[in-house]
Amino acid sequence: MILAAGRGERMRPLTDRIPKPLLPVGGKPLIVWHLERLAQAGLRQVVINHAHLGGQIEAALGDGARWGLSIRYSAEPEGALETAGGIANALPLLGYEDPFLVINGDIYCDWDVARALAALTATGLAHLVLVPNPPHHPRGDFSLTGMEVGGDITAAGAQVCTFSGIGIYRPQLFADIRRGERAQLAPLLRAAMAARKVSGELHAGRWTDVGTPQRLAELDAELGSLSHQGIPSPMQEHGDI
Repeated sequence: MILAAGRGERMRPLTDRIPKPLLPVGGKPLIVWHLERLAQAGLRQVVINHAHLGGQIEAALGDGARWGLSIRYSAEPEGALETAGGIANALPLLGYEDPFLVINGDIYCDWDVARALAALTATGLAHLVLVPNPPHHPRGDFSLTGMEVGGDITAAGAQVCTFSGIGIYRPQLFADIRRGERAQLAPLLRAAMAARKVSGELHAGRWTDVGTPQRLAELDAELGSLSHQGIPSPMQEHGDI
């Protein structure tokens, strides 16, 4: 699932006429970087939620066939349902049995999404990808007890890192949220952490929270510079989709 329902207030006026996931960066809409990476990893079924200007997202991406994907959409009311509410609302499309990968639509990251297939432990409710704290979020979000995949994540501790916006979840994590109800993700994660049912890993590669026009421009310049230097993009490194 790609989360694409946010209003993008910090991106205004850019998002007054275009939804944030469709903002161009490195020569293509931001969300297309995610779709290409998912396709490269062999994932085929994708759910995208939307609210603000959601019709534009559906018109731009269609059914996903051009990337070898099958895209279905989970529409939300204006104002959206927050992260957990949006995921719970999409459960009929995601399924109630198997774990699923969720990616924030407003990030850029080179984490290997193929790792999601084996990341979640047998008893875990969530597996989170954390990153080193960026300058705009120096205090971080959660504490990782070990650098290895499968290390426990707690709500507080010595090694505090930032949640990347990439997670693998079991549907049971959202069992108490009614469809259409607004709900935040953090309280659910903290409760699961207290029960030692959240694992995680630290990603030290490229990651950007594309939350402001400045960070969008900086990422666009970075990706454009790599292209001009003849350095392959992450997708080109693996061949065309």
